[in-house]
Amino acid sequence: MKRKAAVPFIMLASLLDVIGVGLIIPILPLLVGEFTTSRDAQVYWFNALIISFGLAQFFCAPLLGALSDRYGRRPLLLLGIGGLGVTFAVTALTHSLWLLVGIRLLGGALSANFAVAQAYVADITTPEKRTPALGLLGAMFGLGFVLGPVIGGVLGDIDLRLPLYAAAGLCAVNWFYGLLVLPESLPPDRRTPVAWRRINPFSALSGLVRLRGVGPLVFAIAAASLAKLTLQSAWVLYTSFRFQWGPLQNGMSLFAVGFVAVVVQGGLLKMLLRKFGERRLVAAGLASGAVAYALYGLVPQGWMLYIVIAANSLAFAVPTTLQGIVSKAADPREQGRAMASLTSLISITGIVAPLLGGALLGPVSHLPPDHILVGAPFFACSALEAFAFLVALRYFSRHPADTAPAPGNAALGSATPATIASATRPIVPSSNH
Repeated sequence: MKRKAAVPFIMLASLLDVIGVGLIIPILPLLVGEFTTSRDAQVYWFNALIISFGLAQFFCAPLLGALSDRYGRRPLLLLGIGGLGVTFAVTALTHSLWLLVGIRLLGGALSANFAVAQAYVADITTPEKRTPALGLLGAMFGLGFVLGPVIGGVLGDIDLRLPLYAAAGLCAVNWFYGLLVLPESLPPDRRTPVAWRRINPFSALSGLVRLRGVGPLVFAIAAASLAKLTLQSAWVLYTSFRFQWGPLQNGMSLFAVGFVAVVVQGGLLKMLLRKFGERRLVAAGLASGAVAYALYGLVPQGWMLYIVIAANSLAFAVPTTLQGIVSKAADPREQGRAMASLTSLISITGIVAPLLGGALLGPVSHLPPDHILVGAPFFACSALEAFAFLVALRYFSRHPADTAPAPGNAALGSATPATIASATRPIVPSSNH
């Protein structure tokens, strides 16, 4: 009997997939430290892994999407899940930095199948049910990045490679689940040939010049995204250098970030929009973020980071709200191009961020833990967030509020999986700490 494609199938598969990726976040920088002889080398190689992963994701997402249009969603999903499991197992066994970089390139390419999961949901839902279903998929993504790091931190505190074996095992379970339960969502009569000219990942970036009337906000989004992802790339190494944190402490701190993000995005956003309106909420969130980033680099005790994370809750509402403003300001006929352009822009900042974070953290990593310059990456993040705040204020002052929708409207409707993921996922590219 042919199984009917259903949303719960792909939701559970995506959740298990993301938990597997999240498991290794607290231990990967420390694993790199086993292969290096100095802190600056550890910073260099860890950021090389992040950049490799992000580049592979950026280039391979359009290719995987095109292949899924040609051959169906199920084979690509199974390929991605099974391949990731293999990369986790090989990472646990390898003792070569160059091999580790190669494995992360492969892992980044295969992890780009989240776009295929989105296409799967679009295949099996009616237009009126599609947005809620995509929102639920984004929630699964966020939940996976909340649960994964804390579980990985607990396991990594026992043995540094245990989370890698656990992630490989989880991928194996997920692969068999997909093989036995997950049906194909795209019938043969709806499949299309691969249009090679459309798999160029840079084509979406050209859409930025077409975002009429919102150009300044694009700069604000770029600066805020670069700050957020620079912090993420430096977080685990910074806390290990400054506070001697291990996998358990880092896993718990990442859980705290994800928890606050989920609460704000999933429970408080509508109330915050009613109370502040979109523009005030963006301004308050960016100002809060600028202060919080500076405090991350200044606090003398690790437990104080949790206070800053909680106090910075307004910042977690900024990504979705900014996207909503851009979406409503752009031409209604160019919504897809506008959102794709923003997604590509954030992907690019995810590649630049480790370069910036490594350039700032590496040279100061040999300093005493309490030296103020050890917080240099976060001070740069604070400056970027302050720049985004000023750009947003300038944009709002030049575009009267009566040309924008009433506060409380649809930034919620614009909370796509991409923005939810951007607000919740740590380290790997897009949480606004």
